[in-house]
Amino acid sequence: MHANSDINSLIEQVQKNKKYQQIDRDFIKRLSEEALDKGYKGKKAIKVVRNKLHQVGGAYIKQPVNYAQVKKDIHALPTDLNAAEVKQFCQQTLQYHVSTAERLPILESFFRTCLGSLTPIDTVLDLACGLNPFAIPWMPVSKGCRYLACDIYTDMLELIEVFAEHFNLNLSTMPCDLITNMPQEPVKLALILKSIPCLEQVDKTIGDRILKTINAEHLLVSFPVSSIGGQDKGMETFYREHFFDLIAGEKWDVQEFLFSTEMAFLVSK
Repeated sequence: MHANSDINSLIEQVQKNKKYQQIDRDFIKRLSEEALDKGYKGKKAIKVVRNKLHQVGGAYIKQPVNYAQVKKDIHALPTDLNAAEVKQFCQQTLQYHVSTAERLPILESFFRTCLGSLTPIDTVLDLACGLNPFAIPWMPVSKGCRYLACDIYTDMLELIEVFAEHFNLNLSTMPCDLITNMPQEPVKLALILKSIPCLEQVDKTIGDRILKTINAEHLLVSFPVSSIGGQDKGMETFYREHFFDLIAGEKWDVQEFLFSTEMAFLVSK
């Protein structure tokens, strides 16, 4: 056990870097406790925690986002979610996060192809969502679909809430450390888009636990087919094998979809 003062001091030092100021404090606290438990101290402890935060989320933030300006831009939009101006804005916003920026070339077909067989989709759980809710105009969800988005970045979640309010979406957000606090709300569809490799940087068992414990009729699970830098590195083969290892022994129906930038699996439990 460590004194609260030691833990709080480490959290404060970690968050002196602006990149980590908007990450859910409980998540940073858990990583800080783990670092101290392993005997790390001082600058080494700070580096260990920041490295984990970078692996899980920081590496995927393409550039600093002026959230105040983006919120103003949202308020200036028409309220028709399918208006051309709105879709253009959503695509611009999706550029801010590496994961969703990589999906832009296939956005028109990705959700339609993977989820078309499930319509109408009336409940969605978006795990480690990043900015993915801005892709809702391309998702085959029903009007009034209940959408729950969770992530460790509180500023992203606040932006998503502004977006949802402007378009009168039945959407709620929650800061969530999936390692220790996995949502249990029953839904028709859970989105687990390119998040398992990131989360496994913190907990090697998390992929197995997410797939087997999330209370969803269907899971859309995806993996990158190249590195952030665009290199192949055999990732398609590696992640396909990894995914099927994770679900080995489960009698689930699985459909595979391969796109230029992403590989997806629709799991029906």
